[in-house]
Amino acid sequence: MTLVVPFDGSELAEAALVRATEFGTVFEEDVLAVSVIRKGNAKYAREHGWIGPNEEFDMETVVTTLHEQVTDLCPSSDFRHKVVDRYAPSGSVSKAIRKMAEREDASMVFIGSENAGHLVTGISSVGESIASDDAYDVVIVRHRSPAKIAKLRNTSPHRQPKSDFYLPE
Repeated sequence: MTLVVPFDGSELAEAALVRATEFGTVFEEDVLAVSVIRKGNAKYAREHGWIGPNEEFDMETVVTTLHEQVTDLCPSSDFRHKVVDRYAPSGSVSKAIRKMAEREDASMVFIGSENAGHLVTGISSVGESIASDDAYDVVIVRHRSPAKIAKLRNTSPHRQPKSDFYLPE
């Protein structure tokens, strides 16, 4: 099983990746960051900080930038990217992520989203589509600060020794 993180380089995507890595350590699962790139869309790439303000779109530069950002944050995580049409709608982006999650047998998907609200339908269009798939659990990361995973791990009842009753003789 794998923990999948849709990754666009935003602060919340970074937070989601860090959280997924923390969960991956606790649950002993691999983490996969997935980026969907709109081919040749320099404006979109600039808005996301994948290329500089005066740079032309270059697929290798975009992929390298995203890959380095992922490995700088979480060296143990894997990275994959998918290329879609230059003006692909958000539905195509979310479909690419859902297919990757399915292919990788995702047990959880970590979505960084400020506007998650209290209902899944409040998530932005890409996140809403990914969160609606019932093939995996969804973790919505709304805060940039790291989780207290170590505290949770140390207080988990599953980490306590079993009573003598359960020990083999």
